[in-house]
Amino acid sequence: MLSYLYPLSRVPRVLDEVTTIRPRTEIEPRRLGLDPAAVDSVWEAVRNLYASGTHPAIALCVRHRGAVVLDRAIGYARGNSPDDPPDAPKTLVTPDTPFCLLSASKPVTAMVIHLLDERNLLRLDDPVAEYIPEFARHGKETISLRHILAHRAGVPNPPEETMDPDLLEQPEKIVALLCDQKPLWRPGTRLAYHAVTTGFLLGEVVRRVTGQDIRTFLRENVLAPLGFRWMNYGVAREDIGQVAVNAFTGTLPVPPISTIFQRALGLPIKRIVELSNDPRFLRSVFPSANVVSTANEASLFFELLRRDGEMNGVRIFERRTVQRATAEQSYLEPDFTLVLPFRYSLGFMLGADWFSLYGPFTARAFGHIGFTNVICWADPDRDVSAALLTSGKPLIYPQIYYIFEVLRRIGNAFPRTGRNGDC
Repeated sequence: MLSYLYPLSRVPRVLDEVTTIRPRTEIEPRRLGLDPAAVDSVWEAVRNLYASGTHPAIALCVRHRGAVVLDRAIGYARGNSPDDPPDAPKTLVTPDTPFCLLSASKPVTAMVIHLLDERNLLRLDDPVAEYIPEFARHGKETISLRHILAHRAGVPNPPEETMDPDLLEQPEKIVALLCDQKPLWRPGTRLAYHAVTTGFLLGEVVRRVTGQDIRTFLRENVLAPLGFRWMNYGVAREDIGQVAVNAFTGTLPVPPISTIFQRALGLPIKRIVELSNDPRFLRSVFPSANVVSTANEASLFFELLRRDGEMNGVRIFERRTVQRATAEQSYLEPDFTLVLPFRYSLGFMLGADWFSLYGPFTARAFGHIGFTNVICWADPDRDVSAALLTSGKPLIYPQIYYIFEVLRRIGNAFPRTGRNGDC
Protein backbone atom coordinates (compact mmCIF):
# COMPACT_ATOMS: atom_id res chain seq x y z
CA MET A 1 0.00 0.00 0.00
CA LEU A 2 2.77 2.45 0.89
CA SER A 3 4.38 1.99 -2.53
CA TYR A 4 1.36 3.69 -4.05
CA LEU A 5 1.93 6.72 -1.85
CA TYR A 6 5.65 7.11 -2.53
CA PRO A 7 8.44 5.13 -4.21
CA LEU A 8 9.96 2.14 -2.44
CA SER A 9 12.50 -0.41 -3.55
CA ARG A 10 11.42 -3.98 -4.22
CA VAL A 11 12.11 -6.34 -1.32
CA PRO A 12 12.84 -10.01 -2.08
CA ARG A 13 10.88 -12.65 -0.19
CA VAL A 14 13.98 -14.33 1.23
CA LEU A 15 16.24 -11.73 2.85
CA ASP A 16 19.09 -14.19 3.33
CA GLU A 17 19.49 -14.28 -0.45
CA VAL A 18 20.52 -10.60 -0.44
CA THR A 19 22.57 -10.69 2.78
CA THR A 20 26.36 -10.83 2.88
CA ILE A 21 28.57 -11.22 5.96
CA ARG A 22 32.26 -10.44 5.68
CA PRO A 23 33.94 -13.84 6.10
CA ARG A 24 36.26 -14.58 9.03
CA THR A 25 35.90 -11.08 10.44
CA GLU A 26 33.15 -10.96 13.06
CA ILE A 27 34.23 -11.84 16.60
CA GLU A 28 31.92 -14.14 18.54
CA PRO A 29 30.08 -11.83 21.01
CA ARG A 30 30.73 -14.01 24.06
CA ARG A 31 34.49 -13.48 23.64
CA LEU A 32 33.86 -9.80 24.31
CA GLY A 33 31.44 -10.36 27.18
CA LEU A 34 28.41 -9.53 25.03
CA ASP A 35 25.02 -11.23 24.84
CA PRO A 36 24.80 -12.99 21.44
CA ALA A 37 21.02 -12.61 21.39
CA ALA A 38 21.31 -8.85 21.88
CA VAL A 39 23.84 -8.60 19.05
CA ASP A 40 21.60 -10.74 16.81
CA SER A 41 18.71 -8.38 17.56
CA VAL A 42 20.73 -5.50 16.08
CA TRP A 43 20.94 -7.26 12.73
CA GLU A 44 17.29 -8.24 12.96
CA ALA A 45 16.48 -4.52 13.28
CA VAL A 46 18.56 -3.84 10.15
CA ARG A 47 16.62 -6.54 8.30
CA ASN A 48 13.38 -4.85 9.37
CA LEU A 49 14.71 -1.52 8.13
CA TYR A 50 15.57 -3.07 4.77
CA ALA A 51 12.19 -4.83 4.55
CA SER A 52 10.49 -1.43 4.85
CA GLY A 53 11.60 -0.74 1.26
CA THR A 54 13.08 2.67 2.01
CA HIS A 55 16.69 1.58 1.36
CA PRO A 56 17.79 -0.46 -1.65
CA ALA A 57 21.08 -1.18 0.15
CA ILE A 58 22.24 -1.09 3.77
CA ALA A 59 25.66 -1.81 5.26
CA LEU A 60 26.48 -1.90 8.97
CA CYS A 61 29.78 -2.28 10.75
CA VAL A 62 30.03 -2.15 14.56
CA ARG A 63 33.26 -2.43 16.51
CA HIS A 64 33.46 -3.04 20.24
CA ARG A 65 36.81 -2.32 21.91
CA GLY A 66 38.29 -2.42 18.42
CA ALA A 67 36.95 -5.87 17.52
CA VAL A 68 34.47 -6.20 14.66
CA VAL A 69 31.21 -7.62 15.99
CA LEU A 70 28.99 -6.95 12.95
CA ASP A 71 30.13 -6.32 9.38
CA ARG A 72 27.23 -7.08 7.05
CA ALA A 73 25.26 -5.77 4.12
CA ILE A 74 21.81 -6.38 2.73
CA GLY A 75 20.12 -5.49 -0.54
CA TYR A 76 21.33 -4.35 -3.94
CA ALA A 77 23.95 -1.69 -4.61
CA ARG A 78 22.57 -1.17 -8.13
CA GLY A 79 19.49 -2.09 -10.12
CA ASN A 80 16.79 -2.07 -7.42
CA SER A 81 15.98 1.61 -7.01
CA PRO A 82 12.29 2.54 -7.34
CA ASP A 83 12.97 4.01 -10.80
CA ASP A 84 14.66 0.82 -12.06
CA PRO A 85 12.53 -1.62 -14.06
CA PRO A 86 11.91 -5.01 -12.38
CA ASP A 87 14.17 -6.79 -14.87
CA ALA A 88 17.09 -4.35 -14.49
CA PRO A 89 20.48 -6.03 -13.88
CA LYS A 90 21.14 -6.04 -10.16
CA THR A 91 24.39 -5.90 -8.21
CA LEU A 92 24.35 -7.36 -4.73
CA VAL A 93 25.64 -5.06 -1.99
CA THR A 94 28.45 -6.51 0.12
CA PRO A 95 30.52 -5.26 3.06
CA ASP A 96 33.10 -4.21 0.45
CA THR A 97 30.65 -1.91 -1.35
CA PRO A 98 31.52 1.78 -0.90
CA PHE A 99 28.79 4.34 -0.21
CA CYS A 100 28.93 8.12 -0.41
CA LEU A 101 28.80 9.44 3.16
CA LEU A 102 27.39 12.84 2.10
CA SER A 103 27.39 15.12 5.18
CA ALA A 104 29.03 12.46 7.31
CA SER A 105 32.12 13.62 5.38
CA LYS A 106 32.32 16.74 7.55
CA PRO A 107 34.18 15.13 10.49
CA VAL A 108 36.88 13.97 8.07
CA THR A 109 37.39 17.51 6.78
CA ALA A 110 37.29 18.89 10.32
CA MET A 111 40.02 16.49 11.46
CA VAL A 112 42.27 17.63 8.62
CA ILE A 113 41.93 21.20 9.90
CA HIS A 114 42.56 20.09 13.48
CA LEU A 115 45.66 18.20 12.32
CA LEU A 116 47.00 21.36 10.67
CA ASP A 117 46.41 23.23 13.92
CA GLU A 118 48.26 20.48 15.78
CA ARG A 119 51.20 20.97 13.40
CA ASN A 120 51.18 24.74 13.94
CA LEU A 121 50.32 25.46 10.32
CA LEU A 122 47.20 27.40 11.27
CA ARG A 123 45.14 28.38 14.31
CA LEU A 124 41.43 27.81 14.71
CA ASP A 125 40.81 31.42 15.70
CA ASP A 126 42.56 32.76 12.62
CA PRO A 127 40.26 34.57 10.17
CA VAL A 128 39.56 32.60 7.00
CA ALA A 129 40.65 35.76 5.15
CA GLU A 130 44.16 35.33 6.52
CA TYR A 131 44.49 32.36 4.16
CA ILE A 132 41.96 33.41 1.50
CA PRO A 133 42.24 37.23 1.40
CA GLU A 134 39.46 37.64 -1.16
CA PHE A 135 37.02 36.08 1.32
CA ALA A 136 37.04 39.33 3.33
CA ARG A 137 34.46 40.90 1.01
CA HIS A 138 31.05 42.06 2.27
CA GLY A 139 32.06 42.11 5.92
CA LYS A 140 33.32 38.52 6.17
CA GLU A 141 36.79 39.50 7.36
CA THR A 142 36.10 38.38 10.96
CA ILE A 143 34.80 34.89 10.13
CA SER A 144 37.26 32.45 11.69
CA LEU A 145 38.01 28.79 11.10
CA ARG A 146 36.39 28.12 14.47
CA HIS A 147 33.19 29.84 13.32
CA ILE A 148 33.12 27.57 10.28
CA LEU A 149 33.70 24.35 12.22
CA ALA A 150 31.04 25.32 14.77
CA HIS A 151 28.42 26.30 12.13
CA ARG A 152 28.49 29.93 13.26
CA ALA A 153 30.03 31.61 10.24
CA GLY A 154 26.80 33.26 9.10
CA VAL A 155 26.96 31.93 5.51
CA PRO A 156 24.87 28.74 5.76
CA ASN A 157 23.13 28.85 2.38
CA PRO A 158 25.13 28.12 -0.78
CA PRO A 159 24.62 30.07 -4.01
CA GLU A 160 22.72 27.79 -6.41
CA GLU A 161 25.64 27.83 -8.87
CA THR A 162 27.76 26.10 -6.21
CA MET A 163 25.88 22.86 -6.90
CA ASP A 164 26.45 22.93 -10.66
CA PRO A 165 28.11 19.56 -11.40
CA ASP A 166 30.14 21.19 -14.17
CA LEU A 167 31.83 23.37 -11.53
CA LEU A 168 32.69 20.57 -9.12
CA GLU A 169 36.01 19.88 -10.80
CA GLN A 170 36.80 23.60 -10.78
CA PRO A 171 36.81 24.33 -7.03
CA GLU A 172 38.48 27.71 -7.54
CA LYS A 173 35.28 28.95 -9.22
CA ILE A 174 33.16 27.71 -6.32
CA VAL A 175 35.47 29.45 -3.84
CA ALA A 176 35.08 32.66 -5.87
CA LEU A 177 31.29 32.37 -5.55
CA LEU A 178 31.59 31.94 -1.78
CA CYS A 179 33.94 34.91 -1.51
CA ASP A 180 31.29 37.08 -3.17
CA GLN A 181 28.58 35.83 -0.81
CA LYS A 182 27.08 38.19 1.77
CA PRO A 183 26.69 36.90 5.35
CA LEU A 184 23.20 36.64 6.79
CA TRP A 185 24.31 37.79 10.24
CA ARG A 186 27.41 38.54 12.25
CA PRO A 187 29.68 35.54 12.75
CA GLY A 188 29.37 33.83 16.08
CA THR A 189 25.93 35.20 16.88
CA ARG A 190 23.74 32.34 15.62
CA LEU A 191 23.97 28.60 15.17
CA ALA A 192 22.97 27.50 11.67
CA TYR A 193 24.07 24.24 10.08
CA HIS A 194 26.30 24.94 7.06
CA ALA A 195 25.52 21.93 4.86
CA VAL A 196 27.61 22.86 1.81
CA THR A 197 29.47 26.15 1.94
CA THR A 198 32.18 25.63 4.51
CA GLY A 199 33.71 22.49 3.04
CA PHE A 200 34.98 24.28 -0.05
CA LEU A 201 36.43 27.05 2.10
CA LEU A 202 38.21 24.60 4.38
CA GLY A 203 39.50 22.69 1.39
CA GLU A 204 40.92 25.88 -0.06
CA VAL A 205 42.56 26.76 3.26
CA VAL A 206 44.25 23.34 3.24
CA ARG A 207 45.50 23.92 -0.31
CA ARG A 208 46.92 27.35 0.48
CA VAL A 209 48.55 26.20 3.72
CA THR A 210 50.05 22.91 2.52
CA GLY A 211 50.31 23.31 -1.25
CA GLN A 212 48.31 20.08 -1.63
CA ASP A 213 44.63 19.56 -2.32
CA ILE A 214 42.78 18.18 0.68
CA ARG A 215 42.31 14.77 -0.98
CA THR A 216 46.07 14.30 -1.34
CA PHE A 217 46.81 15.62 2.16
CA LEU A 218 44.23 13.29 3.73
CA ARG A 219 45.57 10.28 1.85
CA GLU A 220 49.21 10.89 2.69
CA ASN A 221 48.79 11.94 6.33
CA VAL A 222 45.85 9.88 7.61
CA LEU A 223 44.68 7.13 5.27
CA ALA A 224 47.89 5.65 3.86
CA PRO A 225 49.62 5.18 7.24
CA LEU A 226 46.63 3.09 8.37
CA GLY A 227 46.11 1.19 5.13
CA PHE A 228 42.70 2.59 4.13
CA ARG A 229 41.44 1.69 0.64
CA TRP A 230 38.57 4.22 0.58
CA MET A 231 37.51 6.97 3.03
CA ASN A 232 38.65 9.83 0.78
CA TYR A 233 36.92 12.54 -1.23
CA GLY A 234 35.35 10.96 -4.29
CA VAL A 235 36.77 8.00 -6.16
CA ALA A 236 38.93 7.31 -9.18
CA ARG A 237 37.10 7.25 -12.49
CA GLU A 238 37.47 3.46 -12.73
CA ASP A 239 35.85 3.00 -9.26
CA ILE A 240 32.65 4.94 -9.92
CA GLY A 241 30.77 1.78 -10.89
CA GLN A 242 31.49 0.24 -7.48
CA VAL A 243 29.74 2.97 -5.46
CA ALA A 244 26.22 2.16 -4.23
CA VAL A 245 23.59 4.11 -6.17
CA ASN A 246 21.43 6.44 -4.09
CA ALA A 247 17.67 6.52 -4.60
CA PHE A 248 14.97 8.96 -3.60
CA THR A 249 12.30 7.25 -1.52
CA GLY A 250 9.66 8.65 0.80
CA THR A 251 7.28 11.50 0.09
CA LEU A 252 8.25 14.73 -1.62
CA PRO A 253 8.45 17.42 1.05
CA VAL A 254 6.23 20.48 0.78
CA PRO A 255 6.75 23.99 2.18
CA PRO A 256 8.02 24.95 4.66
CA ILE A 257 10.11 21.76 4.94
CA SER A 258 11.05 21.72 1.24
CA THR A 259 12.01 25.40 1.45
CA ILE A 260 14.21 24.83 4.50
CA PHE A 261 16.14 21.99 2.88
CA GLN A 262 16.48 23.61 -0.52
CA ARG A 263 17.86 26.75 1.10
CA ALA A 264 20.37 24.68 3.09
CA LEU A 265 21.44 22.39 0.26
CA GLY A 266 21.13 24.71 -2.72
CA LEU A 267 18.91 22.33 -4.74
CA PRO A 268 15.58 20.51 -4.36
CA ILE A 269 15.77 17.15 -2.60
CA LYS A 270 15.42 14.98 -5.71
CA ARG A 271 18.11 16.97 -7.51
CA ILE A 272 20.46 16.41 -4.56
CA VAL A 273 19.95 12.65 -4.90
CA GLU A 274 20.60 12.82 -8.64
CA LEU A 275 23.75 14.86 -8.03
CA SER A 276 25.05 12.30 -5.52
CA ASN A 277 25.07 9.68 -8.30
CA ASP A 278 26.60 11.97 -10.93
CA PRO A 279 30.09 10.82 -12.03
CA ARG A 280 31.26 14.44 -11.87
CA PHE A 281 30.29 14.56 -8.20
CA LEU A 282 31.79 11.16 -7.43
CA ARG A 283 35.19 11.97 -8.90
CA SER A 284 35.44 15.55 -7.57
CA VAL A 285 36.57 16.90 -4.20
CA PHE A 286 33.50 18.11 -2.29
CA PRO A 287 34.82 18.40 1.28
CA SER A 288 31.39 18.77 2.90
CA ALA A 289 29.76 15.83 1.23
CA ASN A 290 31.56 13.30 -0.95
CA VAL A 291 33.79 11.10 1.17
CA VAL A 292 33.26 7.56 -0.14
CA SER A 293 33.76 4.60 2.17
CA THR A 294 32.70 1.13 3.14
CA ALA A 295 30.97 0.75 6.49
CA ASN A 296 34.05 -1.06 7.80
CA GLU A 297 36.45 1.77 6.98
CA ALA A 298 34.05 4.48 8.21
CA SER A 299 33.78 2.58 11.49
CA LEU A 300 37.57 2.24 11.56
CA PHE A 301 38.03 6.01 11.16
CA PHE A 302 35.82 6.62 14.19
CA GLU A 303 37.63 3.85 16.05
CA LEU A 304 40.82 5.84 15.49
CA LEU A 305 39.17 8.84 17.15
CA ARG A 306 37.69 6.73 19.96
CA ARG A 307 41.26 5.64 20.67
CA ASP A 308 42.33 9.28 20.91
CA GLY A 309 44.12 9.32 17.58
CA GLU A 310 46.35 6.22 17.75
CA MET A 311 45.70 2.80 16.27
CA ASN A 312 47.82 -0.26 15.48
CA GLY A 313 50.86 1.51 16.84
CA VAL A 314 50.43 4.46 14.49
CA ARG A 315 49.61 7.87 15.96
CA ILE A 316 47.75 10.14 13.56
CA PHE A 317 46.36 12.77 15.96
CA GLU A 318 47.50 13.84 19.38
CA ARG A 319 45.07 13.01 22.16
CA ARG A 320 44.37 16.66 22.88
CA THR A 321 43.59 17.24 19.19
CA VAL A 322 40.79 14.67 19.30
CA GLN A 323 39.56 16.07 22.61
CA ARG A 324 39.46 19.59 21.19
CA ALA A 325 37.67 18.43 18.05
CA THR A 326 34.93 16.62 19.98
CA ALA A 327 34.45 19.12 22.83
CA GLU A 328 30.96 20.59 23.07
CA GLN A 329 30.45 24.04 21.54
CA SER A 330 26.67 24.32 21.67
CA TYR A 331 24.16 22.62 23.93
CA LEU A 332 20.80 21.84 22.30
CA GLU A 333 20.74 25.37 20.92
CA PRO A 334 18.11 26.14 18.25
CA ASP A 335 19.61 25.59 14.80
CA PHE A 336 18.47 28.25 12.33
CA THR A 337 18.97 25.85 9.40
CA LEU A 338 17.61 22.53 10.65
CA VAL A 339 15.05 24.11 13.00
CA LEU A 340 15.89 21.53 15.65
CA PRO A 341 18.18 21.69 18.68
CA PHE A 342 21.50 19.89 18.22
CA ARG A 343 24.72 19.61 20.16
CA TYR A 344 27.77 20.46 18.07
CA SER A 345 31.51 20.36 18.57
CA LEU A 346 34.10 21.72 16.15
CA GLY A 347 33.20 19.35 13.33
CA PHE A 348 30.93 16.75 14.92
CA MET A 349 27.30 16.30 15.92
CA LEU A 350 27.23 15.15 19.54
CA GLY A 351 24.92 12.70 21.24
CA ALA A 352 22.62 13.25 24.19
CA ASP A 353 20.68 11.25 26.76
CA TRP A 354 17.30 11.65 25.10
CA PHE A 355 17.23 13.64 21.85
CA SER A 356 20.20 11.95 20.24
CA LEU A 357 21.22 10.88 16.75
CA TYR A 358 22.94 7.79 18.17
CA GLY A 359 20.23 6.28 20.34
CA PRO A 360 19.26 6.86 23.98
CA PHE A 361 21.87 7.63 26.63
CA THR A 362 24.70 8.53 24.26
CA ALA A 363 25.79 11.84 25.76
CA ARG A 364 29.49 11.22 25.06
CA ALA A 365 28.98 9.94 21.53
CA PHE A 366 30.28 11.98 18.61
CA GLY A 367 29.81 11.52 14.88
CA HIS A 368 27.69 12.85 12.06
CA ILE A 369 24.71 12.06 9.90
CA GLY A 370 24.71 12.10 6.12
CA PHE A 371 21.74 12.89 3.93
CA THR A 372 19.50 11.29 4.93
CA ASN A 373 20.05 8.06 6.88
CA VAL A 374 23.83 7.65 6.92
CA ILE A 375 25.12 7.63 10.51
CA CYS A 376 28.76 7.28 11.57
CA TRP A 377 29.82 7.64 15.19
CA ALA A 378 31.91 6.61 18.17
CA ASP A 379 30.51 6.10 21.67
CA PRO A 380 33.33 6.05 24.26
CA ASP A 381 30.94 4.99 27.03
CA ARG A 382 30.19 1.77 25.15
CA ASP A 383 33.63 1.28 23.56
CA VAL A 384 31.78 1.32 20.24
CA SER A 385 32.58 2.74 16.83
CA ALA A 386 29.99 2.19 14.11
CA ALA A 387 28.79 3.10 10.65
CA LEU A 388 25.29 2.58 9.29
CA LEU A 389 25.32 3.31 5.56
CA THR A 390 22.12 3.42 3.50
CA SER A 391 21.36 4.18 -0.13
CA GLY A 392 17.74 5.25 0.29
CA LYS A 393 17.20 8.99 0.62
CA PRO A 394 13.80 9.50 2.22
CA LEU A 395 13.07 12.71 4.09
CA ILE A 396 9.55 12.24 5.41
CA TYR A 397 8.44 8.65 5.95
CA PRO A 398 6.81 6.62 8.73
CA GLN A 399 9.46 3.88 8.56
CA ILE A 400 12.00 6.17 10.21
CA TYR A 401 11.06 4.24 13.34
CA TYR A 402 13.25 1.38 12.09
CA ILE A 403 16.37 3.56 12.04
CA PHE A 404 15.85 4.54 15.66
CA GLU A 405 15.21 0.91 16.55
CA VAL A 406 18.59 -0.11 15.07
CA LEU A 407 20.30 2.55 17.18
CA ARG A 408 18.36 1.60 20.30
CA ARG A 409 19.32 -2.04 19.94
CA ILE A 410 22.98 -1.17 19.46
CA GLY A 411 22.79 0.74 22.73
CA ASN A 412 21.25 -2.28 24.46
CA ALA A 413 23.70 -4.78 22.97
CA PHE A 414 26.74 -2.77 24.00
CA PRO A 415 26.11 -1.56 27.57
CA ARG A 416 27.77 1.56 28.88
CA THR A 417 31.01 0.92 30.72
CA GLY A 418 32.38 4.43 31.21
CA ARG A 419 35.74 3.11 30.01
CA ASN A 420 37.63 3.76 26.84
CA GLY A 421 39.05 0.27 26.60
CA ASP A 422 40.64 -1.56 23.72
CA CYS A 423 40.51 -5.10 22.49
